[in-house]
Amino acid sequence: MRVVLGVSGASGAVLALDCARALARAGAEIDLVVSDMARRTLAEEVGPDALRDLQALAARVHDQRDLGAAIASGSCPVAGMIVAPCSMRSLAAVAHGFDDGLLTRSAGVQLKERRPLVLLAREAPLTLAHLENMAAATRMGAVILPPVPAFYLRPQGLAEVTAQIAARAVDLLRLGPPLAQAWAPSRPAPNGGDHHD
Repeated sequence: MRVVLGVSGASGAVLALDCARALARAGAEIDLVVSDMARRTLAEEVGPDALRDLQALAARVHDQRDLGAAIASGSCPVAGMIVAPCSMRSLAAVAHGFDDGLLTRSAGVQLKERRPLVLLAREAPLTLAHLENMAAATRMGAVILPPVPAFYLRPQGLAEVTAQIAARAVDLLRLGPPLAQAWAPSRPAPNGGDHHD
């Protein structure tokens, strides 16, 4: 069971490591693609060993410029792809079929083969261009998963927040039993109403 993990240069580099760990727990072999800007963000946000640690979790590491890699072809048997984090530039490239690097080419392959593609789109606030690109990618079959904390779980720190987001991303690939912690209401909502209204 192979899964492509793409890492773009958006802030939130720790999400890449958490997704890799969650994929490993799910028993997936990781094909890793890291953009040049992602290398810098990993070092700045996580630390100088972050890229090495991420690569150690992968079964295969691909150069972003290698458009001849196996994962650039629809004939490569992968279960899907996660881009974590997903920059607005990568989102725009995916939304408009601009396969200028292996990361965006691999994402386009998932769409054309009707395989799961989960984009952890990381930006705030959002411009109309960002929103329209999200809509376009969604229409083609991608799932936009902004890395939003699960406040209802009352996380004790950032590590719990990012681990839960990563688990949700992996769960969207439907590789096996859910990894993410589920919402479990402690009491019924008043008058039988929806707790989230």
